[in-house]
Amino acid sequence: MSLLRVLLADDNDIVLQLVQRLLETDFEIIGVVKDGHALVAAAHKLKPDVMIVDVFMPGMNGLEAARQLKKRRIKGSIIFLTVHQDLALAEEARAIGAMGYVLKSSADRDLVPAIQEAQAGRFFLSAAVTF
Repeated sequence: MSLLRVLLADDNDIVLQLVQRLLETDFEIIGVVKDGHALVAAAHKLKPDVMIVDVFMPGMNGLEAARQLKKRRIKGSIIFLTVHQDLALAEEARAIGAMGYVLKSSADRDLVPAIQEAQAGRFFLSAAVTF
């Protein structure tokens, strides 16, 4: 069985390194980008199974990038990884078609389950996201 192919998008190098270390034993990291424009281009080229995307990045933010990915019918589950505990943002992400909304503070325990849930067709929400 081949590993799921994951594309990471975040403008913070430390976050990218930590997420890469967290996922690299169970998933194939096929690319790392730092803004929404690069995410859309990389997703079109690399065809990831899963995209881990920061909500707010320079240039085109993650939410707009997700809209562009859906508009262009680029496949792959989108899971947002963010510091924002705002339920309204999580609901917006879900409305766009994202399959997960994970807080960076709980990535070590929530990110892998979020990917698993996304692959099963279910939306994952970190428990600490509040109204």
